[in-house]
Amino acid sequence: MACRRVVVTGIGTINPLGNNIEEYFSNLEKGVSAAAPITRFDATKFRSRIACEVKNYDWSHYFDRKEVRKYDLFAQYAMISADEALRDAAIVGNENINLERVGVVWGSGTGGTTTFYEESKGYIEGNFTPRFSPFFVPRMVIDLAPGFISLKYGFMGPNYATTSACASSNHAMIDALNLIRWGKADIIVTGGSEASINEPGVGSFCAMQALSTRNDDPEHASRPFDASRDGFVIGDGGGALVFEELEHALARGAKIYCEVAGGGMSADAHHMTAPHPEGKGAMISMREALADAGMQPTEIDYLNAHGTSTPLGDVAEIKAVQGVFGEHAYNMNISSTKSMTGHLLGATAAIEALACVMAISRGVIPPTINVEQVDPEIDARLNLTLGKAQYREVRAALSNTFGFGGHNSSIIFRKV
Repeated sequence: MACRRVVVTGIGTINPLGNNIEEYFSNLEKGVSAAAPITRFDATKFRSRIACEVKNYDWSHYFDRKEVRKYDLFAQYAMISADEALRDAAIVGNENINLERVGVVWGSGTGGTTTFYEESKGYIEGNFTPRFSPFFVPRMVIDLAPGFISLKYGFMGPNYATTSACASSNHAMIDALNLIRWGKADIIVTGGSEASINEPGVGSFCAMQALSTRNDDPEHASRPFDASRDGFVIGDGGGALVFEELEHALARGAKIYCEVAGGGMSADAHHMTAPHPEGKGAMISMREALADAGMQPTEIDYLNAHGTSTPLGDVAEIKAVQGVFGEHAYNMNISSTKSMTGHLLGATAAIEALACVMAISRGVIPPTINVEQVDPEIDARLNLTLGKAQYREVRAALSNTFGFGGHNSSIIFRKV
């Protein structure tokens, strides 16, 4: 049986750079930093007191009071971004869609940590009598995000969550791609969401010394590839893409952004949190993605780097990129959009996939901002798209996402 081709027919997001797709794309192109002092809680006790929070968020614009009680913030972000993507794909209210052939595969690294923290704190401090909320488990567990989406729209196809730290939503998208290829569904809503800007989320990464402490200059704190980078800036939000079988999309006259060409996955088998210093696992992941897509390295015009702004990670990834792409690495645009959005952990791959969609559909390469001096261990001849967006035809884009535990994932999008 011939492999079914998969395309993107809908996109949606709520993230630190925008509460919808157009706002996000506009700020990506402008090179806007979303980093600012934390407002969600009193962070004065922590070494890092900055984050990339979703701005001007008001749940009442999306949910009624009774409904929102069921959802942790990460699930709210999931439902908001999925709704925008589904409406963009003209699926909501479409009576010609077979709901038994529509699935949801969603990624999150931490799920309902705010719910877990608030419920546990309330119990320990005696604010409950003594009982937990009946919504405690549904609000906390990661798989309820795709569950809530399927409940809202009646989708009865494959439905589950992926959890692999920062690679979570890339793994979700690769699973979605393969499920459609294998004929298990015609349409899958996929992506990821995260809401870890809370005391345990920030405190735990502070304890690992993973976060930037540039508290007096938050806008410039996330600085991938820069010699003075000192850690990542935590962010939150969600991103959704509607993956659809090509012939199914054509038959219903759907708008098509690009094709989902292939995905690759690997493990470093090196360290609990540190990447392999030579990027060996990352190289395997990128090569597997190219092989899965049936593409040569020279066909990639843009690479959205994992690029978290950590001292070890950025260098290892660039070594891996050069190991895979060789001389062609100097012909590609490379950028880290985390310089603007911060690091959304399990949701990061979803919003970076959207940046790749923008690059292909609009010919806009989002920049890497905040780089004053490229790290001497990084080849300065590479086009890291520094400071300003660049404009070119993008035939194909590859997006890398790597996670604690040595999880590596790469996904490729290309023009149809």
